[in-house]
Amino acid sequence: MRRAAFILGVVVLASLLVFELNAQFGGGRFGAASRLQAEGPYTPPDREFHFVRLEYTDLQQFSRGFGFGSRNGRGVGWWLVDWPDADEHFSTGISRLTRIDIGKPKHFRLLDDERVFNYPWIYATQTDRWGLSEAECARLREYLLRGGFLVTDDMWGEESYVVFTSTMAKVLPGKDIPDLPETDPVMHVLYDIREKDRTFIPGSRHLYRGANGKSEIYQPPGTSPAWRGMYDDRNHMVVAVNYDTDVADAWEFADVPEYPENMTALAYRYGINYIIYSMTH
Repeated sequence: MRRAAFILGVVVLASLLVFELNAQFGGGRFGAASRLQAEGPYTPPDREFHFVRLEYTDLQQFSRGFGFGSRNGRGVGWWLVDWPDADEHFSTGISRLTRIDIGKPKHFRLLDDERVFNYPWIYATQTDRWGLSEAECARLREYLLRGGFLVTDDMWGEESYVVFTSTMAKVLPGKDIPDLPETDPVMHVLYDIREKDRTFIPGSRHLYRGANGKSEIYQPPGTSPAWRGMYDDRNHMVVAVNYDTDVADAWEFADVPEYPENMTALAYRYGINYIIYSMTH
């Protein structure tokens, strides 16, 4: 009975979070900029945890010019998709749903600063388009084997996955990328994520207005959402792989009434579990 009450409380908190974000950030797809401001890349950590986004150079064939990463961020490259909105909204959610002392989000390149090793968790998006150099692969390997944790997100299709896996084969040679079993500790470190939760988390582009006026989810044919991981020699998970799903869009649009609340709540559960696992295992 106590466990049931606890789970109900978590669900209520997650639901309240979405409504609080709506109020705090002004609501609407083109609402006001959020209050948390993205911080420059090289200041040292001043809190227990910072959301850190990985900057990288695009593969030449996928080069992305200057444009919007989100409603409130513009720049060059695929690394900044959903930035800074996703980073800021999710950081606010972490502070409300956990006791982790949260600082401002950051973003930097692997080779620019030794202080990358001060941060236990890095997020990278569109990793089917990154062009990591040999030196960057070596630095990422060192980061992971020294206890760091990488979350990758928003990559789609088998061709894209081949680009990602070929890079990771240089980062962690000989390591497989299996599907996460439901029994994996990362699935239960705070929230219990079950088989039913391995569901398609839509990007904003996958939503349309139904006949009843509510948002409906369109899952592209052929997509097969999967949650996978890579492990070090001690069977410790060091890379989380979100495939054929868009967790960061659920963070980015947490303040948009049209985005499904249950999808935002699920994306927060995945993200927070990754963070707590990275800080405690």
